[in-house]
Order: sequence, then structure tokens, then C-alpha cells
Amino acid sequence: MDQSDQNLSERDHKRLGKELDLFTFSDTVGKGLPLWTPKGATIRRELERWVVDEELKMGYQHVYTPELAKLALYEKSGHYPYYKESMYAPIMIEEEKFMLRPMTCPHHFELYLSRPHSYKELPIRYAELAKLFRFEKSGELMGLQRVRSFCLADAHIMAREDQAQNEIGLALDLIDKLSKILGLKYGKDNRPGNYFYRLSLGDRQDTKKYYQDDKAWDKAEEILRQVLKQRKVEFVEAPGEAAFYGPKIDIQMFNANGKEDTAFTVQYDFVMPKRFTLNYVNEEGKEEQAIVIHRSSIGAIERVIAFLIEFYGGAFPAWLAPVQAEILPIADRHREYSKKIEEELKEAGIRAELDDRSEKLGAKIRDAQRQKIPYMLVVGDKEAENLTVAVRSRSGRDYGSFPVQKFIENLKKEIQTKSLKEDLVENPSQKR
Repeated sequence: MDQSDQNLSERDHKRLGKELDLFTFSDTVGKGLPLWTPKGATIRRELERWVVDEELKMGYQHVYTPELAKLALYEKSGHYPYYKESMYAPIMIEEEKFMLRPMTCPHHFELYLSRPHSYKELPIRYAELAKLFRFEKSGELMGLQRVRSFCLADAHIMAREDQAQNEIGLALDLIDKLSKILGLKYGKDNRPGNYFYRLSLGDRQDTKKYYQDDKAWDKAEEILRQVLKQRKVEFVEAPGEAAFYGPKIDIQMFNANGKEDTAFTVQYDFVMPKRFTLNYVNEEGKEEQAIVIHRSSIGAIERVIAFLIEFYGGAFPAWLAPVQAEILPIADRHREYSKKIEEELKEAGIRAELDDRSEKLGAKIRDAQRQKIPYMLVVGDKEAENLTVAVRSRSGRDYGSFPVQKFIENLKKEIQTKSLKEDLVENPSQKR
């Protein structure tokens, strides 16, 4: 194994997930069903809160729909029997068949149908952090990247046909914005965190897999193609990779093993509006059929966390780090002051832990660095006397002494700006 292979191996999210105590699996619970530890759950919670806030800013309306539905719903949508092989077996309840949901779209369509809509309301953008269940064969399961239960940052946009191109562009704008904040980069070389665009097309000859309407396929594929061309980005075309109800733009990302997987998706749907009669009242007072755009802003939470573990090598930026600051008292006599610091940090909304073990300082620092905690606050006699902390970073940088409130102020700025790097020291030009 050469050095580059060794580096990739060290970034493998399955290995780091165990070392950093982020998630686990249990044969008793079942294969492909991840259990999130408190630390892993923290990363997930931060991502989910952030995504919801960003989507609300973009005009999405967040909703909740059930994780269970009658089989008839998926027969109506056509997902059953199209996706029967990846769905769990029906559950018989009071002589009716129910399914654990493998997708959210039919739920959102029924929500749309709960009342009439005018052209003035469109586009309507329903979003949800949706818990989904899909059957994956045991041999295809892989850490968090391929699981049987996952949460999708999902959305469905009901729009007029003349709004389609703009809405697809806005969906890609959101994906690009979130990817940039996370530090993900466009690029076709197989480095962790790199992504590229794929235009996934239907196979007109495959009558079993794809809805038959050549004219609709031609139109939808050309709309997606033009959106990508207008953005002046390189993309590849992939026949046979579309959904059965229409073509899609897939954002493909590389993992630590150099393999690509679909991270985020924007799909044009010309089938579901027919199946569900997704109409609106137009300017002339007549009913007209809407079009639907499916999109996932950061995809499946499980999969994106797997990508991010590998991209960051487990060293999450401060805003995502499970523990943002570790307090390290040098001796037992420094514990009382250290506990006060811990309380102040937690009161300020900083995720802090106190390592009050009777271990040497060097061992505590090494343990904190192994856990990839962004900042270590060393507390000794001098710090207790001056009400300060001596700050070190996981990179080994020594920041010297800070008044506790000044450290809190600087770290909160780093967290709030979602900086990807250590940004603890203020830029003098920014001082008032």
C-alpha cells in the first residue's frame, strides 16, 4: 500500500466512526440499521437544524408526513411494483396492507391535494427531513453510505411548466451553497469530498423500467441539459440512470475508496402529476396540470455524514464538532475552576467537556487530539489566579492565554460563521 492509499484508508468513515465513537451497528437490532451515539447524534442534529434553516430562507415549507402508508398509495404512484424489490414486505393491519415508506413524494402529493391551489401560489415547495426504509442486500451494505434506514433531506416542488427551469436552477443554487459551506469541491478526480454533475437519462427501450412517453422524456431531458449548460459547468450524461418518472441531475461524490456515489439529486417529474392529478387553477379559471421537481439538498443524512467524516478525516470544523472545547486541569486543585469554565462555556452554547481524570497533562492532550477536538483549554495555577485559559488547538498551535469570556466570544464567531479552519484569533482589521 503506497502513501496515498494509506491516507485514504485512514479516512475510511467506518474506521473513524468507531475510533471517534460516532455510530455503531448491532446484529441484534439488524444489519444496515445504524445506532447514533451522543457524539454522532450531535453532528446529525447540527446538520439537520442548519439544512432546515437554509431551506426556510429559500422559500421551502417544512412539513411532517408519516413513515407508514397504505400499499395503495405506492400503487397509485407507480413505485409499487417498479421499486418492489427495494421495498419491505407489506404489513397487514385490520385487513389492509401498509408499507414502511421508501420515499416521500406520494405523501407530499396527497398533502398538496388536501385543498385547491391557484397559479398565484405556485411554486409550492414542500420539504421534509424524511425517515425512509429501503431493502438493501446484505452484501451491498457499507457503513453509513448504504443502509436500510435513513433520513433524506427531501423536497417536492409543484410548479407551472414555465417555472421549471428557474426552479431547477434554484435547487442547484441551494445545493451549491450548502456544498460550499461544507467545503466540498467540484472536481472529477477521486478525492474524498469532490463532486461532479451527471445528467441521468432514461432508456427508451426499457419498457419495464421507464414510463413510456418519448415526447415528455425529450422535453424534460433538454430542460435539465440547458440548466447545466447555462451554469457553465462540465457534466457527463448517463443513459439508463434516470428515475422511472423522469430524468435527473445527480451530484456524484467520491468516498475514501475512490468510488463514486450519488450524494444529491434534482429530478424532473412528468408522470406523478398525471397519476395524482396535481392540478391548479390557471389565470383563466381553468384547471391545469402542474409539474413536479424532486430534490434533495444534502441527500441522505447518513450518507453525507459518511462523506464528511472522510473529507475532514474526522476533524470536523468547530461548528460541527461533537465536542468543541476540552478543558484540561493540570492537577486536582484546578478542578473547581475548571468546572466553572465548563459551566460558562455550556451556558454560552459551546459544547464543552471536562477531562478531570488523574492523568498527566501530556496524556490528556494526546487523547483530545486523537478525538480531534478543535480546542483544548489548559488550566493551571496561573490560569486559576488570572481567570484565564491557555488555549491549544488540535493542530498543535499554541494560542497562549485568553480571558475565558474572550475565548468564548472568539469561538462563537468561528462557530457562527461556519469557518472551515481554525479562526480563533481576531483579524485586527475587523476590530472596532
